[in-house]
Amino acid sequence: MVRIIFCLTFFLSSFVFQAQISSKYIISFESAMHHEATIQATFTNLKSDITTFRMSRSSPGRYALHEFAKNVYNVKVIDGQGKALEATRPDPYSWEVKGHDGSITVSYTLFANHGDGTYAQVDETHAHLNAPATFMYVSELEAQEIEVTFKVREDLDWKIATQLRHQQNNTYYAKDLQYFMDSPIEIANFRERSFDVKGQKIILVLHDDAASEAQLDTYFEKVKKVVLEQMMVFGELPNFDYAEYRFLACYMPNATGDGMEHRNSTSIPSSRSLSQGGLEGNIGTVAHEFFHCWNVERIRPKSLEPFDFSKANMSGELWFAEGFTSYYDDLSLVRSGIMSQENYIQGLVRTFNYVWTSPGRQFFNPIEMSYQAPFVDAAKSVDETNRGNTFISYYSYGSMLGLTLDLSLREQNLTLDTYMTLVWNTYGKTEMGYTVENLHQSLVSFAGKQFADDFFGNYIYKSGMPDYERLLKNVGVTLETKHNIDFGAMVRNQTITNNPKIGSSAYNAGFQKGDKILQIGDLEIEGGVSVNSVLNSLKIGQMVPVKLERYGNQKELDLTIGTDVSYDLRLMDATSKEFTKKIKEKQSGWLASKV
Repeated sequence: MVRIIFCLTFFLSSFVFQAQISSKYIISFESAMHHEATIQATFTNLKSDITTFRMSRSSPGRYALHEFAKNVYNVKVIDGQGKALEATRPDPYSWEVKGHDGSITVSYTLFANHGDGTYAQVDETHAHLNAPATFMYVSELEAQEIEVTFKVREDLDWKIATQLRHQQNNTYYAKDLQYFMDSPIEIANFRERSFDVKGQKIILVLHDDAASEAQLDTYFEKVKKVVLEQMMVFGELPNFDYAEYRFLACYMPNATGDGMEHRNSTSIPSSRSLSQGGLEGNIGTVAHEFFHCWNVERIRPKSLEPFDFSKANMSGELWFAEGFTSYYDDLSLVRSGIMSQENYIQGLVRTFNYVWTSPGRQFFNPIEMSYQAPFVDAAKSVDETNRGNTFISYYSYGSMLGLTLDLSLREQNLTLDTYMTLVWNTYGKTEMGYTVENLHQSLVSFAGKQFADDFFGNYIYKSGMPDYERLLKNVGVTLETKHNIDFGAMVRNQTITNNPKIGSSAYNAGFQKGDKILQIGDLEIEGGVSVNSVLNSLKIGQMVPVKLERYGNQKELDLTIGTDVSYDLRLMDATSKEFTKKIKEKQSGWLASKV
């Protein structure tokens, strides 16, 4: 009797579980050589008389519109009884049907040939799938469960790697649309390595036909170092769903370099094999994307939750979500010994100059730079912009702000690591969305009101530049400011290739992108002659006539020789008197391993 009751209970629970799955997909790849996938989507439990099914217009981790519907065709619809239904188009990215019986099956062909973190790629090497670029959905079913079956190419020895929960055979499950769309899939003849961290499994999936087993092992050791080093910032890993995290590394010549974070996995494609420089060149993406499993996936801006697949998603917190992550990616590489301290500082130099010499700070603060993401995050437009003068990447700007906050806290015998842990415990572990004001108040509780108000008031709500000479000296890094003669625009084969930098010699003289420089003073300019080398033969403040060609006509402008500011950073000589014991300890606390 007990056995009968148990079996009946199991049967009923299974029935209820299955009844909750309202979106079922089957995807196959018979025409992979033509970059096509065939998809069948069955939507049940439909309550509306008119049902709308659509393709996404945006994708988690991206902030611009991408209009995935452009690669969908051969759309056909039937109801639950097999009756053909006519689909109409209310807009470019959705379809409508009426007269159904509570269930519809939509079949369509997807063209997919861009193997990065946002789009999809299907060919005979793999099926590299980003869910929003692949699967249609019905909005009224967003909160209900989803099942997808992959008909893999057995003749190509394909296997499936994804954070979706494995059901049976080639069928996988997601609890709702948000999780489903946040789950990338790599289907290929890949290899795996894994290791356990306190009961959770970290898995490296590698699709790289050119890499040897030894190279894979070497790379995996680097991945392990990154994972363990970053874990020390927060003191723990997140509780991954199903106790697993996957790096989906597709290092194939047909892939496109990218990195895209997801809740329990990351898609990290690159055209660079481990055998062709990827052992060194690809690990930075691993470091950036893994840090996101805390910062952005769980320490998540309130403005991005829930993610809206029907429009661009704007957030003013990207300087923190993306920028502080960018600060920690290279920092974790130097701490783990993968990157030398000298190379780390040289990497800072490039970002430092980009951010702090940009005229963009006079137009937007870091919050407003974050608002620009829908226009710059892989967004495409045909009209020209002036981004070189008005925009600073929130990745780079935010990484410099992370450096600022870290070094400023170290002056107070605090660290950014411990602040990040506070934010993690408050907003990450609880998965409660945060705002800029929440970050401000968290810093108040961590470092005091005066400190927090100064940091946010000067560098977040405004665009001030910190006193880096003092901050860097405290950790054994010297800052040198240089004033060099500079034209203020890129010139290639005599032609100006970008909008001149605001405030530069070229800008003040009235030069434009597309101008062809013919003569500076008495010197005729030909071919690949460097304009700056010519200007360096003159004196600062000297005015010189410049002949140019614009729109097919010749004209002359008066150029006043000016300078541009640049910065250099160097580690202090460890044998010098200025490198004191206190500075050495501060530098070690900043750059040394925490494992």
